[in-house]
Amino acid sequence: MTALFYLIILLCGLPTLLLSIDFLSFILTGRRLYNKIQCGIIEVAGMIVLPLLYLLLFDESKNDCCGDSATFSPEHKLTIYTLISVCIITYFYSSYKRNFSTPVVEVLTNSILLLGLVLNIFIAIHISGILWPWGCIPVGLLFMFRLIENHKIFIESNKINQYEPENYFEKFAWRILNLNPFIKMPFLLALCLPILTIMSSLLLLFGQKADSIVRAFTDTYKHGFSQLNYMCYNVQCGEHFLCSVAANGHKKVVSPIRYGERNGSKIICNRQLLVANAFEEIIQQNLPKTHRIIRSQYNKIGKLIHKHYHIFNNKFISDMIYIIMKPLEMFFLVILYTFDRKPENRIAKQYLNSKDIKIMN
Repeated sequence: MTALFYLIILLCGLPTLLLSIDFLSFILTGRRLYNKIQCGIIEVAGMIVLPLLYLLLFDESKNDCCGDSATFSPEHKLTIYTLISVCIITYFYSSYKRNFSTPVVEVLTNSILLLGLVLNIFIAIHISGILWPWGCIPVGLLFMFRLIENHKIFIESNKINQYEPENYFEKFAWRILNLNPFIKMPFLLALCLPILTIMSSLLLLFGQKADSIVRAFTDTYKHGFSQLNYMCYNVQCGEHFLCSVAANGHKKVVSPIRYGERNGSKIICNRQLLVANAFEEIIQQNLPKTHRIIRSQYNKIGKLIHKHYHIFNNKFISDMIYIIMKPLEMFFLVILYTFDRKPENRIAKQYLNSKDIKIMN
């Protein structure tokens, strides 16, 4: 299994290595190292195979605090997938077209290629892990190659044939194409805005929103541009979901009393949570087999709860669970006061760090 894993990593990194060497050679000598067939294979690997593998294997279908979370927001990923597809299709159109097209089409093509390059940079920052070099570097290099090649083709075509624009749009596009590359790029980048506006307007018909391009990045957990990380602050994965109730319910109902520490994270504790954990502790000490059965069943409930953790953002739901658990809390107290000589000491020590527990002892 380990050998297979490293083989996959090596194969995925091969397009990055080959394209990096090719790009360095191109910068130094002005020529590419590979022939058309070799370039075609690398293009397919870098532009289609690697992004597709990532989206299928690593872009999860949901936001999840307790595991690998979606790279792009599940509600808005259609927008980002469409944008990626348009950029890739434009790349291959530009790569395999034989002749210089009209100025308007060339400007539109180059604008989308530049948009693909910028989008790739944002995706690289968003992923910000060990996987981004394998997918984002080859895609970025291919877009840069294509933009440079398009500029060279335009210059060569302009020397051979003097194009005469026929209308205002062609004149405007022709002027942009004749600009110095360092001046032309900002103009092309500005033209990306109306392209994005048109795409967003069309995707409204499929349930997307006007700001889905941005929210595809921000409405996620644990990634570069994620803005929903706060929703995971009180999530204790596979553990006591009463932590969520204590944290998210109305204070007058759930009555939080202090902060506690669980697995190195700060949590909000109320009386119900402390009593329940003290009950679990005394069962674990005296009836370990029974505790394992209870814990396994409770973990199943916990996993189900964490799949739908957003429900606990509703304070009334947390209040209702707190009230439903109240009779069980009374039962726990009866057990504690029956079998423990100092039940309140045991309750008070729950979720304290080791230093505080030593002081209490």
